[in-house]
Amino acid sequence: MKSRIKSWDDLLFLILINIFLFSVLLVIALPIWRVLMMSVTPLGFVDDKTFGLWIPPWQWSFEAYKQLFSHPAFLRATYNSAIITIGGTVISMALTMPLAYVLSHSRLPGRKFLTILILIPYLFHAGLIPTYLVVQRLGLVDSLFAIMLPGAISVANTLVMKGFFEGLPDEFEEAARLDGANDLQVLWHVILPLSKPILLTISLFYGVALWNEFFTPILYLNDNKLMPLPVLLRNILMAANFNEYVESDAFSNAPVQAFKAASVFITMLPMVVIYPFIQRYFTRGTLLGGVKE
Repeated sequence: MKSRIKSWDDLLFLILINIFLFSVLLVIALPIWRVLMMSVTPLGFVDDKTFGLWIPPWQWSFEAYKQLFSHPAFLRATYNSAIITIGGTVISMALTMPLAYVLSHSRLPGRKFLTILILIPYLFHAGLIPTYLVVQRLGLVDSLFAIMLPGAISVANTLVMKGFFEGLPDEFEEAARLDGANDLQVLWHVILPLSKPILLTISLFYGVALWNEFFTPILYLNDNKLMPLPVLLRNILMAANFNEYVESDAFSNAPVQAFKAASVFITMLPMVVIYPFIQRYFTRGTLLGGVKE
């Protein structure tokens, strides 16, 4: 009788968990689906029943996407965003990995002082003007490096990676040192091959932040040819908003809301495509890096 009650309890628990996970899925998927439906809304389409959640496929209009892709600066802005995302992620990881590895060694002289030295600017930011002056003095204005270098190292990401390194068995490093490996060789040949979850997790953090970078390009880039995709879409949407109050079809053959939705969908699409491939490493890397065993 007890085993039967326990099985019923387990079944009820599984049902409740599945209902909860399905609810979470709806909360995440419905906004994305609505954005997609809005982006293919034809001009003059009136929807008073489905609240923008369903448009018959034979009525879909891709005019908003055509307008965006035909914009003369679209491909250049996409290229700039790709360079910023890929290059910035590589730079950030190249700087974060050795810093986290050094801080993970408890026998490092001055380890606490170095940690405090890193935390001070993280907790007490100098401000926008000093940061701009530093970037200007380094000659990075009107350069894509102005977006990639100032925030290349995230203290939060460094601490998460440090926690992961601390959780790795010491026997691997000791065996490598007995074979004559130095610190750089231990990091490259021993630590990093064991750290795939945290490396992909932190790379995702950096990549998403860089892909969505919006304020920094406006601040440091004066050349429109260097503007990344989020800034270009913002400029296009500002023109669309202005057009909304002037003439409904003066800017394109698609409604303004479809134009906005297509911009949002294009911006989020790369990360939506990439995330499922590293999702299985994401949770494990975050948990192992956040909790020291």
